[in-house]
Amino acid sequence: MDNKQIADHYKEQLFLQYARIGKCLSSERRLEILNLLSNGPKAVEALAHQSGMSVANVSRHLQILLDANLVRFTKKGTYVIYCLANPQVAEFLQSLWKVSENQLPDVPRIKQDILNNYQTVQTISKEEVLQRMNNGNFLVLDVRPKDEYEADHVEGSISVPMEELDEYLETVPENTEMATYCRGPYCVFTTQAVEKIQQKGFKAYRIDEGIVEWRLG
Repeated sequence: MDNKQIADHYKEQLFLQYARIGKCLSSERRLEILNLLSNGPKAVEALAHQSGMSVANVSRHLQILLDANLVRFTKKGTYVIYCLANPQVAEFLQSLWKVSENQLPDVPRIKQDILNNYQTVQTISKEEVLQRMNNGNFLVLDVRPKDEYEADHVEGSISVPMEELDEYLETVPENTEMATYCRGPYCVFTTQAVEKIQQKGFKAYRIDEGIVEWRLG
């Protein structure tokens, strides 16, 4: 082969490898699984429960993600625990979400539709959260499942999964202000948690960032 043929050969091989990632991400279900794993390692059964898919379907999608080296797994007793292959995968996902938000009008529209359904809920910035936490009498609630909180969380936040929120609020002193976060700007649980807190008579805000956005931002 001459020099041009050699260059074309290697170029073709390179883009074929890039395309493996693109094809792997062509399923909304696989993207959902990656989003869940960006919040911490999970067993196949937990992924099935949280995504609403069957264990068989989750396993099939995980195999495709595994073949593309986007996830890895370990065994813990009878359970197989999956996680993202490395932090660069989480960073790549954040880039994908941002590109989608900038290029696809339906993405920000969906977010606005969520907020329109909860018009009393206000968003608070990361900077203001940190300032208020330093000043005291301000709680930051992580409303994700406990295993995600244990994997990583905002420093100083308290783990209060959605199903435990009502009981927890019974223990909070009056006039305490709160903010909640979940799995990122499109997670409805964050907004629903704030509405529930407000209904109990507290002042509360939603934090746009999830733990990945918090760390990368």
